[in-house]
Amino acid sequence: MRRWLVALALAGTATVALGGCVQPHRADGDLIDDWPPLSAPRLFVPATDACLPRITPVVQAGTYETVECARSHLAEAVHVGMFTGATAGGTRPEPGSPALRTARAECDQRAREAIGGDWHAARLTLNIALPSVTGWLSGARWYRCDLSETDSIDNTRPVNRVGSLRGALVSDNPLVHRCFDPKLIGNNLNYMAPVLCTEPHRAEFVGVYVERDMSWAVFTRSSQQVHRRCMGLIAAFADVPNNSDLPYRAGSIFYPPSQREWEEGDRGVRCFLWSDDRRLTRSMRGVGPKGLPAI
Repeated sequence: MRRWLVALALAGTATVALGGCVQPHRADGDLIDDWPPLSAPRLFVPATDACLPRITPVVQAGTYETVECARSHLAEAVHVGMFTGATAGGTRPEPGSPALRTARAECDQRAREAIGGDWHAARLTLNIALPSVTGWLSGARWYRCDLSETDSIDNTRPVNRVGSLRGALVSDNPLVHRCFDPKLIGNNLNYMAPVLCTEPHRAEFVGVYVERDMSWAVFTRSSQQVHRRCMGLIAAFADVPNNSDLPYRAGSIFYPPSQREWEEGDRGVRCFLWSDDRRLTRSMRGVGPKGLPAI
C-alpha cells in the first residue's frame, strides 16, 4: 500500500406420428416458409445490483456467476454502464489504462449514490470489470462497477462480507475511517492500526480531496503540495486557523490512489491528522484552537 508520512442454441424438433384417418400433410414444395424465423443472438451483459463470489478484471459469459447478497461474497456490482464515442469504436480498453477515465468517473458517482457517501472515506475499493476481447469484437461495450470491502486502509485486498453495501454510509458504520494508532519503523510509516477515538491514538481521518490532473510521475514528486492540501482539510476538520501555527498543532498522513487507479482517473487522496508529539484520547473534529493547541 502506498503512503507518505510528511452460444446461440437451437432447440431440436420432435416428430410425432399420428394414427387414424387423418389426411396426411402434403408438402407444398417450399422448404423455407414452414420454419419459424430465428431470433437475433443476444450479447451477454452482466447484471447490476448483484453480488459476486469472485472479482475479475475481465468477465467471461461462460464463467459468470452471481450470489445472493445475504450470502458471503467478494464484491457488489453497483452499476453497469456502456462505452460510447471514440472509446466504443476502438479496441477494448485495457484495465488500468487512461481510456477508462470516463468509465471510472461514472463508477465513482454511482458508487457514491449507492452507499450514500464517498467510498474513499471507508474500507472500500472500486474496480472496473470489462468484457473479454472476444466479447468486445462481438459487439459488447459494457463496463461493470464493482464495490468491495477491504481488510484495512493498508491492505486493500477485497475481503468476503455478508450483506449489501447499499446505504452503508448513510448512518454510523464500522467501515468508515476514524481514528488510528500509526506504527512506525524509524521515520517511516509501517501501517495504521484502527482504534476507538476514545483510546490513545495519534491519527484521525479528516477527509478526501480531489487532486488536479497530472501524470503519476509528477504526482509522486508532489508530496509537499499534497501535504499542504491535507493540512487545509485538517484545519477545517478541527476548526482551527489554517495559518503559520497549524504545523505546530498537527502534521499530516495521506494515502493516494494506487498507480493503476490513478491511471484510470481516480484522484481521491485520503488525508489524516497526525499528532507526533502527543497522544489523543478524543476525536479532533471541531475542537478549536484550545482542543488542538499549538505546541
